[in-house]
Amino acid sequence: MATNDELHDFVKDALGRGESRANVEAVLVRADWGVARARAAIAEFADVEFPIPVPKPRQSLDARDAFLYLVLFSTLYISTFNLGSVIFEFINRTFPDPAFRGNAQWALSALRWSIASLVVAVPVFLFVSSQTGRAIKRDPAKRGSKVRRWLAYLTLAIASGILIGDFITLVFNALGGELTMRFVLKVATVAAIAGGVFLYYLWDLKADEKGGAS
Repeated sequence: MATNDELHDFVKDALGRGESRANVEAVLVRADWGVARARAAIAEFADVEFPIPVPKPRQSLDARDAFLYLVLFSTLYISTFNLGSVIFEFINRTFPDPAFRGNAQWALSALRWSIASLVVAVPVFLFVSSQTGRAIKRDPAKRGSKVRRWLAYLTLAIASGILIGDFITLVFNALGGELTMRFVLKVATVAAIAGGVFLYYLWDLKADEKGGAS
């Protein structure tokens, strides 16, 4: 089985012999490398006029970038979880369940904790997000950060798992005839939050692929 190094060498040789980028991509796709890997391999070389292929600088793992992305995604998880908790509590107050009337003190404490978490985590998330966004504008190669891509794909996996579990729960309760307004609103809340995160990072990763192909 061919390795990434062999793919890199093939692209380098093909471009060096004057083959167009479109032709190289088409050949690699026909050879089952896939569009994403083919474009990524081609994107390793600058699209400039020169007798031999000119490699682009490879994005190295930077400790500062790793720290920022870990903080970014950690605060994202904290923010989304506690946003859902706050909305759940408002739903519970609007459509109270008589079976849980004795837990009012615990519910109030949980609501305070969720609000406190949002007050701290959301500004940190927005600040770090702006910092990483500026860094990418200054150096577009930072979009290829391995830490960023791994955490983005991990977030997609978590969000998709939550969405699948959310809809399974909805169908399960529907089959049992146990759908209430409170339950439906909670399912919709989870779907909206997880779906929003999933769609955003799916779009972001697709933008990475388009940027790598340009």
